[in-house]
Amino acid sequence: MNFESLLLPEPVLKGVRSAEFKTCTPIQSKSLPITLSRKDLAGQAQTGTGKTAAFLITLFTRLIENKPDPAAKGKEGPRALVLAPTRELARQIEKDALLLGKYCGFKSACIIGGVDYEKQRNLIKSGVDILIATPGRLIDFYKQRFFSLKRIEVLVVDEADRMFDMGFIQDLRYLFRSCSPYNKRQTMLFSATLNYRVMELCYEHMNNPVKVVIEPEKAVVDGIKQSLFHVGQHEKFNLLLGLLKKEEGKKVLIFCNTKIEAEQLEWKLNHNDYNSGQISGDLHQKARIKVLEDFQKGNIYIMIATDVASRGLHVDDITHVINYDLPQDAEDYVHRIGRTARAGKKGTAITLCCEDFAQHLERVEVYLKKKIPVAWADEDLYLEEKAGTPPARKRRRAPA
Repeated sequence: MNFESLLLPEPVLKGVRSAEFKTCTPIQSKSLPITLSRKDLAGQAQTGTGKTAAFLITLFTRLIENKPDPAAKGKEGPRALVLAPTRELARQIEKDALLLGKYCGFKSACIIGGVDYEKQRNLIKSGVDILIATPGRLIDFYKQRFFSLKRIEVLVVDEADRMFDMGFIQDLRYLFRSCSPYNKRQTMLFSATLNYRVMELCYEHMNNPVKVVIEPEKAVVDGIKQSLFHVGQHEKFNLLLGLLKKEEGKKVLIFCNTKIEAEQLEWKLNHNDYNSGQISGDLHQKARIKVLEDFQKGNIYIMIATDVASRGLHVDDITHVINYDLPQDAEDYVHRIGRTARAGKKGTAITLCCEDFAQHLERVEVYLKKKIPVAWADEDLYLEEKAGTPPARKRRRAPA
C-alpha cells in the first residue's frame, strides 16, 4: 500500500512527501485504513516499525477534517494529546510531528521534565493544538488549571507497556478520565505487547478498539548481524576495548543495565582515550540533549545508554550496537539491536554475556525463536586497560 492511495488531505500528503515516505510499513498498512475511518485502535508494534507516522498521519487528518471555529483555535485547550513514557521518545515524536505536519498549520508543544518550567507554562497558556507529553509534567500543569483536556479530539498513548513498567499507570488512568469522553474522541494506543494489563486498559477507556498485531519477530531486521561472546565479568571491559579498536571510527551505541554501570563505563572509556558520552535517567535534560546532538553530528562516536533513557532514540547511521550487559528483558534485546540497520541498511549487534546475566540468555533466545550465534575472541582482542578507578558516584536527583 502506498500513501497516495489513502486519499489523505493535501497538507498531510505534502508532509508525507516531504518526509520521503512512499510505501506503507506493515503497521501502517494495517492501522491506517482503520484509524482514518475514525475507529479506535490498539496496535502491537515494536520501535522502528513506522507506528509514529501512522498515528500522526491520522491525528493531522482528523484535526483538518473537523475544522473547528477559527476564533476558538487553541484557546480552550489542546485538540490532540500524545502521551509517551520518556522524555526522549516525546522529543522524537515532536520532531516527527514537525516534519509530517509542516504544511498543516497546527501549533504543538512538547511538555517534559528537565526543561524550563516557565517557558513551557507560557507556551501552553498561549494556546496549542497538539500536546506531546510525559505524564508527570503534564499532570503538574493540568492540576494548576492552565488548560482543559475536555476539547481533546484525538488521544494517543505510545509504548503503553512501558507506561506500566515505569509506574505511570495511575497517571495514565487519571489523564484518560480527565479527557473528553471515550465516545467523543478517537483513541489510539500502541504497545510492544498487547498483554492482559494493556488490553484491560484499552477496554476500560477506549471505544471498542480494533486490535492490530505485528508479530515481534518481524521487528528484528534481517540486515542485523548478531553475535555473542561468553566472557567473564572481569574481562568484559578488556574485550570491549578490543572490539572498539577493531571497529574504530564506526558509530557505536553501548547498552548497560544500570545507571551506575553506564556512568562508570563512560569514565573508563574516556580514561582509555575513547571520547564517549552517556545518557541515563539521572542526567539533566540539557546534558542529555548535548550528548545526543554530539552523537548525531559525529562529534563523538560512542554513546552509552540504559534501556529507559534510550526509549524513543532515533539516530541515523548507527553501525554497531553492543550489549555490554545482556538485558534481563527479552523485548529490551529487540529494542536495543533495532537501533542499527535502519532504513534498509546493514548493522551489527554484539552481546557480551558474563556470569552476572547469563541466566537471561535462554529467555532472550526463546523470544527470538533462534540462537544468537556465538563468537570466539582471540587473546589479542583482549586489550589492557589503563589503570584507574572511576570516581565515587555522587548522589543526585533527576529533575521532575
